[in-house]
Amino acid sequence: MKSYLIVLIACSSLVGCVSKKKFKVLQAQHTALEVNNRTNLKSLERAEVALKGCSDEKARLEKELSDTKAMNMKLISQSTEMAMLSKQGAENLQNSLEKMKEKDLQIRNLNEAINKRDSMTIALVTQLKRAVGTENENIEVNVEKGVIMVSISDKFLFTTGSYEVNKSAYAVLKDVATVLKDRPTFDVLVEGHTDNVPFKKGDLIDNWDLSVKRATSLSRTLVQQFQIDPKRLIPAGRGAHIPLADNATAEGRAKNRRTRIVVMPKIDEFYGMIEQGMKGEGKK
Repeated sequence: MKSYLIVLIACSSLVGCVSKKKFKVLQAQHTALEVNNRTNLKSLERAEVALKGCSDEKARLEKELSDTKAMNMKLISQSTEMAMLSKQGAENLQNSLEKMKEKDLQIRNLNEAINKRDSMTIALVTQLKRAVGTENENIEVNVEKGVIMVSISDKFLFTTGSYEVNKSAYAVLKDVATVLKDRPTFDVLVEGHTDNVPFKKGDLIDNWDLSVKRATSLSRTLVQQFQIDPKRLIPAGRGAHIPLADNATAEGRAKNRRTRIVVMPKIDEFYGMIEQGMKGEGKK
C-alpha cells in the first residue's frame, strides 16, 4: 500500500509536469495567434480603408465619366445645332441677298420707267407748245406732278355765263386734238374751274354746275368735232374749290376761271413699262 501511494504520487507529479509544459506551449501558441490575429485585423482594417478609398475613387471616376459623356453629348448636340444654324444662316443670307437683288432690279426698272415717262412727257409738252404756240396768253402748257396740263382761260373758250364752246377756239382745239391723237394711250382729264362769285342762270344752279357743264361741253366738242375717242376723256367740274389765285381781286378771279386739259399716261401702261423692263432684265 505504501508503495502504491509512492507510485501514485510520482505519477501525479509527472502528469502535472507534462501538462504545465504543454500549457506553456499552448499559451505561446495562443499569444502568437492573438498577435497574428491583431496583425490580420489591422491588415483587414487597412484593406477595408483601401477598399473604401477604391470604391470612392471608382464612384468619382464613374461620375467624371458620366459627366464627360453628358458634356460630350451636349457638345455634339451644340455642334449639330450650330451646323444647322450655320446652314440656316447661310440660306437666310442668300435669301436676303436675292431679295436685295430683286429690290434693286425693281428700283432700277422703276427708275427707267420714270425716265421713259418723263422723256415722253417732255416730248409731248414740246409738241403741244409748238401746236398751240407760246404767244397766246389765253393758253398755258406746263407739267405738274408728272402730268401735262393745258390751261385755257374761260373767256377764250366760252361766252360769260355760257357753257357752249366758242367756235373761235376750234382752231386751237384742233391743234390740241391732233397732238392727243398722236398719243392714243394717254387718258385726258377735262376740268372746269370757276371763281367764287355766286352764279345762277337758267338751268345752271351754281358755279359747280357751270364748271361741270363746261367740262362736259368741251369733252363733247373734242369727240364730235375732232374725233377724240370718248373712252379716253374724263370730264370733271371742280367749281371754285381749287383756285389758283386770290378771288378777292378781279385779276385773281379771272385767273381762276379756266378749263384744264390734263394729259396723263395710263397707270397700266406705266406698269407695263416696268414689267417690260423686268422681262428684258431677266433675259440677260
